[in-house]
Amino acid sequence: MRDNAWLEEKLEKIWREHFADVPRSNEIEIKFGAKARRRLGSIRQINPRDKHSTTRILISGYFRDENVPESIIDVTIAHELCHYAHGFCSPLPKYSKYPHQGGLVDKELKNRGFGEILNFQKNWLKTSWPNITGEPVRRRRVRRRRVGLMRIFGF
Repeated sequence: MRDNAWLEEKLEKIWREHFADVPRSNEIEIKFGAKARRRLGSIRQINPRDKHSTTRILISGYFRDENVPESIIDVTIAHELCHYAHGFCSPLPKYSKYPHQGGLVDKELKNRGFGEILNFQKNWLKTSWPNITGEPVRRRRVRRRRVGLMRIFGF
């Protein structure tokens, strides 16, 4: 069963296997949040004024669904841990000015062994995520050129 205790076990396993080189400078908690369609995960410090306050990772409530592959959840947790490692919402020094600057997180995920899962996640989100969220599949709009007055009158 997917509950907050299950998420904590996932976090510990991912930290131990992929982020062991990153110092854990404060307490980190993880839990399921609201059912968010677009934001799969988020990371925040509970008290941003206190540099060493607890860091909270929230994961989309849709991930409680057993139809969501565990690898999707793993790479989402790893994504948030990359932010932590880069000094965002953690006491660690900031690695860059912006959290996603220059594809920084995806590069970090690939370096930490999540490259294949990251590709799988991107494809899975396009094809299967709408079935989980109940969102209609978006189709590309075909743009038709408007016939302007200049074309009609031969200008």
